[in-house]
Amino acid sequence: MNGIPDRKAAPSSVGTDAGLLAPAWAGTPAAAEVTDEAWLQAMLDVEVALARAQFEVGLTPAAALASITSEASADRLDLVALAHAARAAANPVVALVPALTEAVAAKDPAAAEYVHRGSTSQDILDSAAMLIARRVLTLIATDLERTATALAALADTHRHTVLAARTLAQHAVPTTLGLKAATWLRLVMDALTRVRAVAAALPAQLGGAAGTLAAYREYAILDGGERRSPAGSEGGVEGGIELLAPFAKALGLAEPTLPWHTVRTPIAELGAVLQLATGALGKFALDVQTLSRTEIGELSEPAAAGRGASSAMPQKRNPALATLIVSAARQVPAYALVLAQCLLAEDERPAGAWHAEWQPLREALRLAGGAAHTAVELAEGLIVHPERMLANLDLTGGAIVTERLAVVLAPVLGKAHAKKLLSTASAESAATGRPLTELLLTHPELATRLSPTHLSDLLDPTRYTGAADALVDRALRAYREGEGGEMGGKGGKARGERHGE
Repeated sequence: MNGIPDRKAAPSSVGTDAGLLAPAWAGTPAAAEVTDEAWLQAMLDVEVALARAQFEVGLTPAAALASITSEASADRLDLVALAHAARAAANPVVALVPALTEAVAAKDPAAAEYVHRGSTSQDILDSAAMLIARRVLTLIATDLERTATALAALADTHRHTVLAARTLAQHAVPTTLGLKAATWLRLVMDALTRVRAVAAALPAQLGGAAGTLAAYREYAILDGGERRSPAGSEGGVEGGIELLAPFAKALGLAEPTLPWHTVRTPIAELGAVLQLATGALGKFALDVQTLSRTEIGELSEPAAAGRGASSAMPQKRNPALATLIVSAARQVPAYALVLAQCLLAEDERPAGAWHAEWQPLREALRLAGGAAHTAVELAEGLIVHPERMLANLDLTGGAIVTERLAVVLAPVLGKAHAKKLLSTASAESAATGRPLTELLLTHPELATRLSPTHLSDLLDPTRYTGAADALVDRALRAYREGEGGEMGGKGGKARGERHGE
């Protein structure tokens, strides 16, 4: 009726998740690392790592390892068929193992016996999740580094650029853009520190059916009898505990102390650090949104063809980069909450809690990756309008500096009385439009105490920024020490140097 054909997909067909409704991550590097193809390949990589670890302790022949490695490629398998088959057992590994085994058997029938030997679905999928997470966290860390470099340059360049600080949406006292950028920098550096720490500690998963390594051990006995582990290692038959170190090494992950099938702190911690990273970037982006409002106009996003366009209003140039970051920052906490709730994992394998982690983890990873990548462009290209900042400082006719005047008058009039007098004068100035300076100079209690020149100096907002400059120095020193080098690098100086652009 509306001219749009009613296209009903056949049950066996599948659509494309390219991010049509997710511009926060569509087309960013993190998105490519969490596709179905990437997850499938990561699971196959884990199967190869398992065979390699068993080879290193003498349990898998070299020829079998070679055959498994050659066939463990995602493009050799029917991903859609695997996805549909996964419904039967409620996880994709159960469908993957026979498919991989069949592919290996076609090449080398003897090698097929060594596919997934002694393993369980959770060992494969959890380890694959850690591989995916490490790759995305590496991308996020790189983008956070670039964002921090740009913000450090912005803080240094604009340490004396004065603007109105705002509390509860109203003008408060003067501050500097340098201090504001230093605050953004501190958030980004906090996030970067934690992202690096979590990435370095992501553990491999190996436990077998119920976390006892029993099948791994039993296959070792079957192959070689009661062969003991190498001298100095942690006891047991080869193929049990001895597999942990070579397996983790093959994957480039941390060696686990124990199987963590129901110790879901690695997953919950991932959710927490992704929430922290997007929250830190979200604060930066939200401030940019606010300061780019038409009636404020103190900051602008870097321009690009089509960016910020409206489908209806030709004049619009919306803060699109900041919007994408804020969008991600508002979504990730919900996914992190799901991951935290999955800490409640009953028995030695939960029915539903483990399964509930997969998609929220993927969404949190790609949203955080998208936000971090977008923040680089926003920070490196941010445009500053100092003249609008000065104009906005004058909107209240000097009232923004009455805190300073209250301090000066406190010894003369008393703290409470000075504050009351200035509150009354500010209200009258706002109501009548009379300049605050005029009202104060004609006030009987102030006329003889403040000269016009002295009052003008006291009400100059550019002379009341407190320790902002020193605080910027502290932030930049902490940044340089944290990075182990001088400021600069890829980000370069912010475009804010081009005043009035």
